[in-house]
Amino acid sequence: MRITMLSAFFLGILACIGTEKRPNVIIIFTDDQGSVDLNCYGSTDLTTPHMDSLAKKGVRFTQFYAAAPVCSPSRAGLLTGRHPVRAGMPGNAGSIKGRAGLAPEEVTIAETFKAAGYVTAHIGKWHLGYTPETMPNGQGFDYSFGHMGGCIDNYSHFFYWRGPNRHDLWRNGKEIFEDGKYFPQMMADEASKFIGENRNKPFFMYYALNTPHYPYQGYAKWLKHYAKLPYPRNLYAAFLSTQDETIGNLLATLDRLKLREDTIIVFQSDHGHSHEERAHFGGGSSGPYRGAKGSMFEGGIRVPAIISWPNNLPEGAVRDQVAHSCDWLPTLAQLTGVKLLHKDIDGKSIVSIIKNDKAKTPHDVLHWQLGRGNNPRWAVRQGDWKLIGNPLDTSGKAPITPKDKLFLVNIKENVNEMKNLASEYPETTQRLKKLHDEWTANLK
Repeated sequence: MRITMLSAFFLGILACIGTEKRPNVIIIFTDDQGSVDLNCYGSTDLTTPHMDSLAKKGVRFTQFYAAAPVCSPSRAGLLTGRHPVRAGMPGNAGSIKGRAGLAPEEVTIAETFKAAGYVTAHIGKWHLGYTPETMPNGQGFDYSFGHMGGCIDNYSHFFYWRGPNRHDLWRNGKEIFEDGKYFPQMMADEASKFIGENRNKPFFMYYALNTPHYPYQGYAKWLKHYAKLPYPRNLYAAFLSTQDETIGNLLATLDRLKLREDTIIVFQSDHGHSHEERAHFGGGSSGPYRGAKGSMFEGGIRVPAIISWPNNLPEGAVRDQVAHSCDWLPTLAQLTGVKLLHKDIDGKSIVSIIKNDKAKTPHDVLHWQLGRGNNPRWAVRQGDWKLIGNPLDTSGKAPITPKDKLFLVNIKENVNEMKNLASEYPETTQRLKKLHDEWTANLK
């Protein structure tokens, strides 16, 4: 009888463990945010209290890299845990309805969490396909709200690039019209509704902001606040503080529903700030780093990144170890106890780094490639050495000459990447070039 009772007792414990609610997960993915454009990253002319609060209650990374220096491949790397070129997204997806994007056979983080019983949501920007099978609902998201192309006007919800201009606002694969409503606030409202409806279930939310990507359309109060900043920094700053305010709305919802300590929040920019004409040729900042959006220099791929889970992970901590956005998938899977559906990923769990500032980075080598063909832009980093192939400096900090086809830097000694060391260290250059060649030969 005693054995029977003990067996029943332990079975009861196991049953409780099996039904215990896993932590929620929210990934906040900003768009075209400069490498240092947060107070906690050294900015002194911006107001970013809500984003900074994530760092105060979490772990902030100083050497965190995006998967690519432009939008679609960066998102593909985040969502699949695979190098974008391996995930079939070496460049930007089309922003026209009917254009395919991320292949349906790729396994996304949404599909991974959905298989584990999570309710999944995409809110905001997609830019990974514009066909039913490549839009969010075809890629593991139970709920989707936002735009499918690269950007929209935040009031008319039209995509502006090459004509004709096209309306681009969707809910669960159906076009909707909300003329005049401010898109960042609509995102916050949609997120609040989703969280409220699913507060008793584990949920995964990909909160992909269209800010501070152009067009710079910040709240009037922030435009007034930054009126004395020089153009175009004033426009960018107003939009970034608007972004911060809407993120504050999201955090307030979690606090109101008493879900903050039950929710893991990841914050990251998709790549560096833009110097495109539509971005007024700048506004964002890469601080000491050379490069911007589209560049393999640090200003294009080194991004702000934070993870926060109060009372479960370190708070107010800083990590200098090298990490990569493909790492979020295995990291979040480990933290939540979710099983990975796809073993062939490039990301590595960085839980050990998050918990210990003395832990070693799991990456011996990091690779990037943008585009295919004969002359794609690429980079490889091993230790403190970084080699860039076919470099482009979108920040215009220094000219690129024909001698710079291979550009070698020591990040620890020359973080601004202003001097090419390839001719001074030919053996190092060839060693890193060999690593890149071997990597590309095995891409599949």
